[in-house]
Amino acid sequence: MNGVRERLASRAFTSVAVVIAVLWTTPTLGLLLSSFRPEEEIKTTGWWTLFGTPHLTLDNYGEVLSGGGNGSGRLAESFVNSVVITLPSVLFPLVLAFFAAYALAWIDFRGRDALVVGIFALQVVPLQMALVPLLKLFSQGWLFLPAWNLTGPARFGQIWFAHTVFALPFAVFLLHNFLAGLPRDLIEAARVDGASHGTLLLRIVLPLARPALVSFAVIQFIWVWNDLLVALTLSGGSAETAPMTVRLASLAGTYGNEWQRLTAGAFVAACVPLLVFFSLRRHFARGLLAGSVKG
Repeated sequence: MNGVRERLASRAFTSVAVVIAVLWTTPTLGLLLSSFRPEEEIKTTGWWTLFGTPHLTLDNYGEVLSGGGNGSGRLAESFVNSVVITLPSVLFPLVLAFFAAYALAWIDFRGRDALVVGIFALQVVPLQMALVPLLKLFSQGWLFLPAWNLTGPARFGQIWFAHTVFALPFAVFLLHNFLAGLPRDLIEAARVDGASHGTLLLRIVLPLARPALVSFAVIQFIWVWNDLLVALTLSGGSAETAPMTVRLASLAGTYGNEWQRLTAGAFVAACVPLLVFFSLRRHFARGLLAGSVKG
């Protein structure tokens, strides 16, 4: 193990890591610089020419956010829709998975191990396979479940339901592995002192599980924020419910020539998940690594 660490910390591996980081971030840098370039320069020259003849403008962001020009922007409305879609789609599976993971980790009942295996197996089911059944459920109902027949902003409920259902297997699996690794002596001591399951959850388990909860929240936030398929399929594609990803898909224009809007809009959409990740990166790393090493 020490030999592997020494090789990874060597100058050669460090140089390779720096090269990979530069290559990985170069497109993002180009996107950022292009978003500040005038329309005619974006369509005729590469973003690297900005260093020789720097011409900067904020018109692209103004058009995208306020819907200037031909009105294909108005990304501010879609930004609000993305927030409305993303926050509940993170909170619902986070809360449900936390309770389920605690029960699977610390409550003995018949069939618990089989249930854990079944939840793990559900992770292999791709979301795309369930879109048609979900649409049928929402429009026609199924068995004893009535049709939803939602319209307008009520369609957000369909998106929340889909993201929650498909996030639960991974969330339960991640949180269960973390909670099962908590010190058993601590839990047993609290039980001896008369602590109920509610007290254990709120007073002991919840503070200790914060890194794992943050890790899942960050992953789910980025996934939902960048989702296009579910939002486009279940929101109906209308302006009142369309998130930023749906609006960005149309920013290139009918003939794919609105690059100045696309670059500005893409960077506006990328700022939020980047901000969330970098503000919580310390908890995110702790949550992913916690429980991976015993002792």
